[in-house]
Amino acid sequence: MTTSDDFEKFRGTMPVNERHRIDVERLAVYLRERIPGLAASLQIEQFKGGQSNPTYLLTADERKFVLRRKPPGALLPSAHAVDREYRVMTALADTDVPVPRTWCLCEDQEVIGTSFFVMDYVQGRVFWDPSLPGIAPAERGALWREINRVIAALHQVDYRAIGLETYGRPGNYIQRQIDRWIKQYRTSETERIEAMDNLIAWLPHNIPPGDETTIVHGDFRIDNMIFHPSEPRVLAVLDWELSTLGHPLADFAYHLMAWRLGPGQFRGMNGMDLRSLGIPEEDEYVALYCQRTGRANIGNVDFYLAYNMFRLAAILQGIAKRAIDGTAANAQAVETGKRARPTAEAGWALAQRIIDASAK
Repeated sequence: MTTSDDFEKFRGTMPVNERHRIDVERLAVYLRERIPGLAASLQIEQFKGGQSNPTYLLTADERKFVLRRKPPGALLPSAHAVDREYRVMTALADTDVPVPRTWCLCEDQEVIGTSFFVMDYVQGRVFWDPSLPGIAPAERGALWREINRVIAALHQVDYRAIGLETYGRPGNYIQRQIDRWIKQYRTSETERIEAMDNLIAWLPHNIPPGDETTIVHGDFRIDNMIFHPSEPRVLAVLDWELSTLGHPLADFAYHLMAWRLGPGQFRGMNGMDLRSLGIPEEDEYVALYCQRTGRANIGNVDFYLAYNMFRLAAILQGIAKRAIDGTAANAQAVETGKRARPTAEAGWALAQRIIDASAK
């Protein structure tokens, strides 16, 4: 069972981890040439949250910025794409999708040792627990409706109009993602997980018909957003590392896993009394998204959820491997990585439900 104390491990900042140390003076020289009016002195701390890319709080007098970098060491192919994060947030600046202002992307590894980008620090609330403990029921509902608005807005952005027509390959997204995450999973596999093997065999042959292409976030969760300090309003969507052009229903179903997974699996709400909490039930939440995006409904939702549980399990397995290798950005990586197996098992249980239904 995940408790509020578990989430405290991810909140706030800490002194910079020894493995992730940065030459602050060299960084300050680089940034002063790219951020007008930047103060001469620069203080740096590391955020506790985040499993993939080490993330830092930079303070220069009264101004605050966030630096996201690739971790040091050997990395999985195509992972830790800070350049893509920078590109998509910069492109979305004038859309209905709230993002921080970006300042610069540095791919010269001589500056701090790996590629990085810098954006504004957005002051606000971060919620790690999707059940929103300590929040009044009416505000819980308003917060979740706002999250729904933002993901619907993202999926309605004309990616060509903002210069992202080359941000990914339109079409066949789910098949390509399955292939990609099979490779990533096999590269980071540390033990045999039967449910993952079953999903790897089943998913490619059961992709629903119909295809669409929009910008997809790839990791759209409540803890990847900054909320206004006192209003139910999203000020910034963060962690765009897995974003690309893809199928919006795959992206929405990843977000929908919060309704299907329990607190002990991966920050889920399954088994909670959502009505008394003031949080929309799954059907209501899906209907709201459909209304905002002009859909009659979402068919094959269990497939999209099973696919996303497979994908999440592969991501968690990557975290487990980095913990073993000593390259994980977060101190809680070992515990997070252990959730790969139960997440895969939840995905295979959904696939079996589809198989059983089709056999009747």
